[in-house]
Amino acid sequence: MTLPTRRTFTKSAAVAALATAASYNRVLGANDRVRLGFIGLGNRGDQVLDAFLEHKDQEVVAVCDIWQPYLDFASKKIGSSPKQTHDYREVLANKDVDAVVINTPDHWHCLQTVEACQAKKDVYVEKPLSLCVVEGRKMVEAARKYDRITQVGLMRRSEPLMKEACEIVAKGGIGKVVAARAFHIQNEFPTGIGSPANEQPPKGLDWEAWLGPAPSVPYNKNRTFYRFRWFYDYSGGQLTNFGVHYLDVIHRALGVDQPLAVTAMGGKYAITDNREVPDTLEVLWTYPGNTLVSFLQINTNSAPANANRAEIVFSGTKGTMYLSTRGYEIVPDALPIHEFPARTPLTRAEDRKYREGAKAQIEAGKKEGGKDGTILHARNFLDCVKSRERCNCDVETGHRSTLPPLLGNIAHKTKSYLEWDGKTERFTNNEAANKYLKVEYRAPYKLPV
Repeated sequence: MTLPTRRTFTKSAAVAALATAASYNRVLGANDRVRLGFIGLGNRGDQVLDAFLEHKDQEVVAVCDIWQPYLDFASKKIGSSPKQTHDYREVLANKDVDAVVINTPDHWHCLQTVEACQAKKDVYVEKPLSLCVVEGRKMVEAARKYDRITQVGLMRRSEPLMKEACEIVAKGGIGKVVAARAFHIQNEFPTGIGSPANEQPPKGLDWEAWLGPAPSVPYNKNRTFYRFRWFYDYSGGQLTNFGVHYLDVIHRALGVDQPLAVTAMGGKYAITDNREVPDTLEVLWTYPGNTLVSFLQINTNSAPANANRAEIVFSGTKGTMYLSTRGYEIVPDALPIHEFPARTPLTRAEDRKYREGAKAQIEAGKKEGGKDGTILHARNFLDCVKSRERCNCDVETGHRSTLPPLLGNIAHKTKSYLEWDGKTERFTNNEAANKYLKVEYRAPYKLPV
């Protein structure tokens, strides 16, 4: 996490002016190294750094985080003494940086991405893309305005196994898909993340800088590092953390990119801790083509039937696909050749005829060996920085895959069934719900215009 203090915020214009036009317009050849600046080096930042270090045509020339131990750990791993800073604007102003890799908490993604585009840096930004819908659209607009290459960290877009599975579904391999169900199964009972008291931040942690555009609140250790995901000011819970992965895959398989409507139910049913997000949640979307899509989050180690072998279940008229990062399995349904019987005492023979005539119309299939695609996703980004082609998960794709989880949280907060207009990106049947499409930044931070 690499966040400026309120004291350094006004210095950004002067710092940015240090970058030269020549570095902005540098054209990379196929054999050139892409010079990277990393912004945020915590849990996910460290994982993404590992992925980029696998490729020899990159060079990490700058690293940024507000927590010095992360900077030191990353610099040692990189091994080439990259320039260290606590202020991400120094990375954006660095004339030696071609592209930035943003791994900060969700509430920082928009500002840092837009400012990076303005500084003519290409951007790899972790998922979920944004904290709200309006932020995501602003990020798309900035990437287009400044002609930047962008990659959102939905790395399953770069995994061959996921591509293969989605193509099977898209080509009718299991018939018409009438439902797609996603699961996040994780038992946090009984203590969850606990309920620590507010306290002074650890020595060396600039809490004001960490908060940035988020509301000013006392320091609580559950609001920092990975556990920030349990608080709405910085994230959207596991619905946005894992849900964006699942919805991105579902979009790809179904050939859709916007829901028509959404509703949600859930709450803190199992855990007593100081989180804000639900520990139990079910969200339901309707999509064009008459498909129901759902996300279920529950506290259990005993998954619902069949969910234990999948993160996503595609239910088609000819069979079912169970899909996870570990692989997929296709289970055919036995389909009758006769009309469904009336099932009365006088038609038992018809019932037997119905059952005896049932047979599978597709073949069973199974494939294993899926791997984390972050290395492949990093490879795709580096290639596209050189070629100037769109990445596997360009910011527009990332925005549309982030939308459904964001809308799900709004439906839960407002206890509503919400109808969605994908063209205007607004709800059509509940004007009050539209206020949640945007977040208010605290001064002096401003949402990009």
